Order: sequence, then structure tokens, then C-alpha cells
Amino acid sequence: MRAHFPTFARAAAALLLVTSLTACGFHLRGSDGAYNMPFKSIYLAFPDTSPLGNELKRNLRAGDRVVISPTQADAQARFEVISETRNKAVLSLNNLGRVREYLLTYTLVFQVRDASGNLLLGPTEIALRRNLTFSEEALLAKEGEEALLYRDMQSDLVQQIMRRLAALKPQ
Repeated sequence: MRAHFPTFARAAAALLLVTSLTACGFHLRGSDGAYNMPFKSIYLAFPDTSPLGNELKRNLRAGDRVVISPTQADAQARFEVISETRNKAVLSLNNLGRVREYLLTYTLVFQVRDASGNLLLGPTEIALRRNLTFSEEALLAKEGEEALLYRDMQSDLVQQIMRRLAALKPQ
């Protein structure tokens, strides 16, 4: 019985700590998935086939507070994409001159306007980078890993956009 007492005491202390944190209203920032957007409707200037645009729409709709407007005229805010680029550059070579690592970059430049056309958020650039080790022996696996890294960067980009939109101060 004595050998199990310290484990039980630690578990009880951890449970007490978690209970006290939740009782005081503590929660991780953004952990409930909801952001308080300063507008009720937004127009997203993405093509219908844009994976980034579709993920941003899903995240905005998840909060049930913002309506995605099909036209600019009906929206309180307009999200305008200035540029969106993905790039793959050689980061390092091995002693035989073959690629060992790539640097993947995903860059988005955007701005947000209100219904009157005034800038709420001037041109803003978000650039994300990931390293990808490369091996010719595992070519298909590395192509899959590259696609996963781009999807991860896209999700990260959407979360950064959501935080920036939530921080806007309309005039």
C-alpha cells in the first residue's frame, strides 16, 4: 500500500490543480475555436477552388457569428488577396552535390477593407517556412511529406489570419 501512496497523492494533486484552473475560468487562448470578429459579414476574395480560401471559410463559419457574403456589396468587411505564393528552394547539398534539404515557403499578402472601401488592415504579409529533408531513395514518401507540410502551413496561416481579423478595430 505504501508504494502506491505517492502515485495516488500526485494524481490527486494534479486533479486538484486542473479543477482549480477550470474553476477560475482559465482556458487556452483560442481553445474554444471561437474568435470575436468585429464584423457580422465578410466577403473573401478567393477563387472557389482555393484550398486556403475554403479552409478560411470553414473556420469563419465554425464560430456561427460571421456570415460569408457572396458579394462585396453585402459585406461589412472585404478580405482581399494581393498575392499568394508557394516556393521550394534548395537549402543544402550533400558532398556529392545532391540536394539534402529544401526550404518550403508559403507567403500570403492580403488587406481588409470595410464596406465603404476604407482600409481596416493595410497590406499584411504572412510568410511561413518549413525545412524538408530529401532522400532520392524515398522519393514518394518525401513528396507526401511535402504535401503535408504545405497543408500544415496552410492551417497555420488560417489561424494567423483569424487572429488578425479578430484584432481589427473598425472605424
